[in-house]
Amino acid sequence: MIKIEYPDWQPKIKMIDNRESIFDSIRKRWVLLTPEEWVRQNFLQYMVQVKKYAASLIAIEKEIELADLKKRFDIVLYKNAQPWMIVECKETSVVLDSKVLDQVLRYNMSLKVPYLVITNGSYCHAFTVIENKLEELNELPEMEIEI
Repeated sequence: MIKIEYPDWQPKIKMIDNRESIFDSIRKRWVLLTPEEWVRQNFLQYMVQVKKYAASLIAIEKEIELADLKKRFDIVLYKNAQPWMIVECKETSVVLDSKVLDQVLRYNMSLKVPYLVITNGSYCHAFTVIENKLEELNELPEMEIEI
């Protein structure tokens, strides 16, 4: 398990149609503030501010196809124009069990990334995929862009 030290940040929150919304600085738009969205926004800040992953290389809630099903991933980080890491966010009350890991593994059948992350904001597990086997990591990997 990885201990996440979230950076200090002041999220922009406002009421839209009598519902709390938060400004997503990656998507550059207001989104409904759900418990899962709170985790996603905090984790995005960790990725950009602490891990120094480039915001321009992050995709959020994009649709992918799994066989005949259409699914939406939470976060995908790209490296050299290829998917590099999938992050699956759950609200803090969700236990990070095999069902959550299975979900991110299903997404990886389509994206084929070397790094998988699951988080509920309180806890975080990261894995690398080596020869179709998962190896748990003690920290999120550094990203070096190849030119």
